[in-house]
Amino acid sequence: MTERSPLDTRERILVAAAMIIAEGGVTARLSVRAVSARAGVSIGSMRHHFPTQQQLRDQVMERIGDWLAPAEWMLDASLPAHERLLRSLRQVLVQAGAGQQARDAMLTTISTFVAVEQTPAVREAYLSIESDGQRRIEGWLNTLADEGFLSRSEAPRHARFLGTVLKGLALQRALPAIDALSQAEEETLATAVSAVLQNSTSAE
Repeated sequence: MTERSPLDTRERILVAAAMIIAEGGVTARLSVRAVSARAGVSIGSMRHHFPTQQQLRDQVMERIGDWLAPAEWMLDASLPAHERLLRSLRQVLVQAGAGQQARDAMLTTISTFVAVEQTPAVREAYLSIESDGQRRIEGWLNTLADEGFLSRSEAPRHARFLGTVLKGLALQRALPAIDALSQAEEETLATAVSAVLQNSTSAE
């Protein structure tokens, strides 16, 4: 078999892994043999691009995350830092849905990661999602840090905080009272953003 350019080979591996996840769910096992066969590349080539399955899964989840929550708001420097971060966080919550959609999403999360045996595949899948969320929020904060709104050294801590707030709000969306809590959700997000960018007013 004649393999193509390194970039093309890497993309084929990512597409193959994404297809396996789409068919088998986020905890689907990305075995070296299955992915390399699906991508039409050698096992050695796959190991060259992705030495571990965790690295492969992380890259796939990153691609999915970039599609679901692009960094477009952070690139709009015409908006204040507070508004850019707020809009970026809002778009993550949009993925959680509301009402029945939010309940279905929460039930899927519980059945996939909580009410199951904690196998290596389950842990691997969850860590990929968790690390991608952390990476994404850190990226937004680093953009603002480069503009002088906060310290880069604080970005990881703030990203964990904001990620926890998003998880809590996603759960709240699945609960019966969500129809009456939209304003409270906005206030919570605004408070969280203000806590992170407490010096942004004087910097803008």
